[in-house]
Amino acid sequence: MPRFDVTIAGEINLDLVLYGLPPEMPVERELLASDFQATLGSSSAITAHNLAALGAKTGFITRAGRDPLGAIAIERLAAIGVDLSRISYTQRGTSTGITILLHHGNERHILTYPGTMFEMSVKDLDLDYLASGRHFHLSSLFLHKSLHADLPGVFRTLKSAGLTLSLDTNDDPEDRWEGALDELLDLTDILLPNAQEACRIARKSDLEEAIELLSSRVPIVAHPADCGHSGGYDRRRRQLQRRLFERICKGKDAGGMRSNGQPNGGSVDPASRRDRSLQRRTVIAAIHGRALKSCHRGYDGESTCLVGKPNGSCRQQ
Repeated sequence: MPRFDVTIAGEINLDLVLYGLPPEMPVERELLASDFQATLGSSSAITAHNLAALGAKTGFITRAGRDPLGAIAIERLAAIGVDLSRISYTQRGTSTGITILLHHGNERHILTYPGTMFEMSVKDLDLDYLASGRHFHLSSLFLHKSLHADLPGVFRTLKSAGLTLSLDTNDDPEDRWEGALDELLDLTDILLPNAQEACRIARKSDLEEAIELLSSRVPIVAHPADCGHSGGYDRRRRQLQRRLFERICKGKDAGGMRSNGQPNGGSVDPASRRDRSLQRRTVIAAIHGRALKSCHRGYDGESTCLVGKPNGSCRQQ
């Protein structure tokens, strides 16, 4: 029996988020923000946190610095129940990375110091540990400089062990969208781009054309419409997403339904179906590694915040 529902290898850092700043920011001026947050950051760590908050047994391999910001991020994951037994620490004195987000309404500046993100290599990965899950997830493809070239081999090893695989590339700071990406697409079961990333990966200017092209290579392409932001599902994607959800959440009891989709007894009322649909979308959103606007009901029926903040409030990052 698998030890974990999901295993993840990736970066860890805090996000420092400032709100209310103007899009155009002159130099040598003191600009005042209207609000501020320090919260768990990095797509990989947020994904691990969110899945653990939903009740999934989650194992996380990362590389951190021995510094206060890294310690805070690690404490956030440990507190929610993420297994960190395979974490490694840099021996070079490198700091844990940090991301500063400057929000301007619906847009934002994203400023990142990679730190230990650039150092983690295949030598830091315990492949037997990663293979002890049902599903493996990778985020921030282009921030894993030392790991990047070895990722196709890692994916093949885990796929041959029977795991399903998901990939959230996040942005490519060099805007090249090359390297291991093309090879990884053919090994990936679920791809999680936002609209801009989908177009860049597919090298298309039209989102629908990009999704169509990517869907010809990857069984599930879960873009923002699949997280309940807009649009809807087509029947094929809905079936594939249900299959992935059941695989990740095998054995969990939610909304009066067993994990095989059968009711515990009697017919399933429409509210239970809506709950199940919400939980599927929530899992997809959780492995997007991006904070959600609202709290969602977890497997135990309790309200669970999917943002890595201790006060229980949820805000979109």
